[in-house]
Amino acid sequence: MRNKSVVNEAREIHIAVELIELGARLQLLQEETALSRERLLKLYKEVKGASPSKGMLPYSTDWFMSWQPNIHSSLFIGIYQFLLKNAGVKGVEALIKAYRLYQEQISFTGGEALLSVTRAWFLIRFFEADMLQLATCVECGGQFVVHTNELCGSYVCGICHPPSRAGKTKKSVEGQALPA
Repeated sequence: MRNKSVVNEAREIHIAVELIELGARLQLLQEETALSRERLLKLYKEVKGASPSKGMLPYSTDWFMSWQPNIHSSLFIGIYQFLLKNAGVKGVEALIKAYRLYQEQISFTGGEALLSVTRAWFLIRFFEADMLQLATCVECGGQFVVHTNELCGSYVCGICHPPSRAGKTKKSVEGQALPA
């Protein structure tokens, strides 16, 4: 059992608030902090002004394999691994810092973040469980998320070889149809 400490509790609350602000689901908060469910619910309502969303968490490695999610996931995991190796951060602090850097990079390009903090957390867990790994694209040399033990000797990423329908979403087609 942990010693009750005001400093430790304040640290846990700070982490929980940061995760809530990033959009974390309640289950993630319960796993990454020592705060009670009741305390987290109150904190969530105080920070967001609403109850946390309910429902099942996204638990599938397949989501990370489709074209755009793979690019976003690969960017995030690259940032996360760089921070672990070079910045002296680990655990939930590394998740928070990496996710903030990911959001910054996506907003810099004018894009929209496809990867939620909860999916990013699962991505890390999938890597830790050796369910996912990185493969090097033979064309650009970038590192991209693939299933573990997948044959990747001649892997070509979704940036170098986008699918034929890439960028042809209803939203982009409507944007092109607008008069200048």
